[in-house]
Amino acid sequence: MNPLRYDCMRLEEVATELFTRVGVSEHHARTVAQSLIHADLRGIESHGLSRLPIYMKRIEAKVIELDQEPEMVKQEGATALIDGKNHLGAVVGKVALEQAISLAKQAGIGFVGVRHSNHFGTCSFYAERAIEQDQILLVLSNAPESMAPTGGIRPFLGTNPMAIGIPAGKELPFLLDMATSVVARGKIALAAKKGEPIPADWAIDQDGIPTTDPERALLGSLLPIGGAKGYGLAMFIDVLCGLLTGAACGPGVQSLYENWTHPQNIGHVFLTIDVQRFWPLPVFQSRMDEYIREIKSVPKKAGIDEIMIPGEIENRKMSEQRVHGVSLSPGIAQELEQACITYGVDWGKARIGS
Repeated sequence: MNPLRYDCMRLEEVATELFTRVGVSEHHARTVAQSLIHADLRGIESHGLSRLPIYMKRIEAKVIELDQEPEMVKQEGATALIDGKNHLGAVVGKVALEQAISLAKQAGIGFVGVRHSNHFGTCSFYAERAIEQDQILLVLSNAPESMAPTGGIRPFLGTNPMAIGIPAGKELPFLLDMATSVVARGKIALAAKKGEPIPADWAIDQDGIPTTDPERALLGSLLPIGGAKGYGLAMFIDVLCGLLTGAACGPGVQSLYENWTHPQNIGHVFLTIDVQRFWPLPVFQSRMDEYIREIKSVPKKAGIDEIMIPGEIENRKMSEQRVHGVSLSPGIAQELEQACITYGVDWGKARIGS
């Protein structure tokens, strides 16, 4: 079946309304809705509205708490530590990002650590907002165990994603958003649902043998990007986001889907840099534009039409879907429609042409 198309603004209204039905304030509900739709707009369906039902279930199960706001527990110089109070991850992430941006405007740099958070969507959601404030952002997060250390056969580290956002001028900004595993676990789960094989370099089974069977992969472990290099990067992110902030780390980070008794206690780190502490903004933007154009002018291999910079494919996808509607696979659309029926929300108003 072909994906269905939905108006992004009306999707935001539907998602916001759904979250308010389980007790989320409208302000926070809109933040989380925007973070999920941001992923769908960029074509990252595994981190988009497909996550809405599990967020709602965890709220209703009281594994995510809404009665306290994220709190800054320490701030000194250009650094701060935020306790997310087990609130929705996107809410916590937005608070942390705003604090990091504020610190960078004051001191030239901001370093904010976060503990007691939850799954906070795609890192690019925050990088895009920092770019809008003419700041460079490095955002890191640890995640539930799904990836074995190099040489091991049991998961210990999460996919531990990161994003880097750098503003440009007339050219599109640099926006690298990546996991430290070869692929997100959600893509393997999606392959299992469809009954499709996966590439042999994505995962190993419980015996440590590379597998193309997604079911065996889900019982085994993801593989890191670049072998031991990806493992080292994932470990570094876990140390900063978990050990440094006081959040959980390694196997201590709880599963979004499987643990219904303990909070996830995910940790994040937001590092912002105020470009204007180094260059007047127009000068930096001009230099970035020239640099990007030089990269794009590099001679191309046969069959390659254009050299892209990180984030460019997703940016184009976002622009296209804002105009023509967000593409949702039938399975995800059906799950969202069922949630709307359960909570008395009009799903039909989001569909293009309705």
